[in-house]
Amino acid sequence: MPEEPSLNATAIVSALNKHGVTYVVIGAFAAIAQRAPIAPTRDIDITPDRSRSNCERLSAALSELQARVRTQSVPDGLAFNHDGASIQSVDVWNLTCPDGEFDISFGPAAFPEGFASLLSHAHRVRVGEVEILVADLDDVIRSKEAAGRPKDIQALPALYRHRDRRRRTR
Repeated sequence: MPEEPSLNATAIVSALNKHGVTYVVIGAFAAIAQRAPIAPTRDIDITPDRSRSNCERLSAALSELQARVRTQSVPDGLAFNHDGASIQSVDVWNLTCPDGEFDISFGPAAFPEGFASLLSHAHRVRVGEVEILVADLDDVIRSKEAAGRPKDIQALPALYRHRDRRRRTR
C-alpha cells in the first residue's frame, strides 16, 4: 500500500490565495483551526465560490499545485485537464498534489447551496503565515452530522464539548 502524502496545508491554501480563489475551509481542518481537540487530518477540504471567474482562478491554482485526481489504483493520482468550466461542472473533486491531499466540495453535507451558505458565519483565522476563511464550528458540526460517516460520528463528541466550552467562556 502506498504511503499517504504528508499534508502541507499552508502550501495548498497559499496557492489558492495567490490566485485569488474565494473559498471557505470546511471539515476537520476548519475545526482544528478553531482549536478543536480532534485528531489531525490527512487532508484539507474547501468549498469554493462556484462562479465561472472563481473556478478559472481555481483551475490556475490547481495547475500550480500540480493537482491530480486521487484514486487508490494510481498512487500519484491521475493527471487531468481542467479549466473553469470543467471544475465548475463537478460537485466534488478528490485531489492530491506534492503538498498532500485536498478535496473540493461545492455543496458539502448540510450545505447544498455551498459557499454562500457557509460564508455568512465563517471566520478569518491565521494558520502559520497564511490567513484563511474557515467554516464556523457549528457549521462544521452540522455538516459532520449530516454526512454521518464513521470518522465524522467519532469526532462529534469532542466537537460538541469544544463548542460548549467556547460558549461558556464567551
